[in-house]
Amino acid sequence: MLKEIQQLYDYNRWANHRILDATSKLSAEEFTKDLRNSFPSIRDTLVHILGGEWIWLTRWNGISPTGFPDTWDTSTHEALRKQWQEVERDQTAFLSGLTEQSLNKVIAYRNTAGNPFANPLWQMMRHVVNHSTYHRGQVTTMLRQLSAEAVATDLIVFYREKSKTGE
Repeated sequence: MLKEIQQLYDYNRWANHRILDATSKLSAEEFTKDLRNSFPSIRDTLVHILGGEWIWLTRWNGISPTGFPDTWDTSTHEALRKQWQEVERDQTAFLSGLTEQSLNKVIAYRNTAGNPFANPLWQMMRHVVNHSTYHRGQVTTMLRQLSAEAVATDLIVFYREKSKTGE
């Protein structure tokens, strides 16, 4: 299971980078335009993906945050990408310390509303990738609404690219 989790997070980073690259071509107005989605704008949807990845990572480290850090600057694409790099760095460090045993550890936490839950780490980790995938799909739709170039972030595309490079 460890190899599968590591590969899912390789995929997740790859897909996040692709969607960040695609959205970097937008004007500031397009980036923040209310497109009437789950989260109003592409910016807001990306912040939600990033925040979700950060919240879960923080939970895995024994802290149950009640929201995103108020110190984050996500006002521009460049600022958002910088914040994303920091979360990705911390996430990669966490992943490097995983073992088969640690994946089975049940972690107790509270959601942002304060409700208690407990799940094995492997379930939470799979959830994060699934959650990010869902919202990246929304970003793809929003890009199309703006007549901007959408990018494929499907898992099979990741596998195809990796098989070409021998990874």
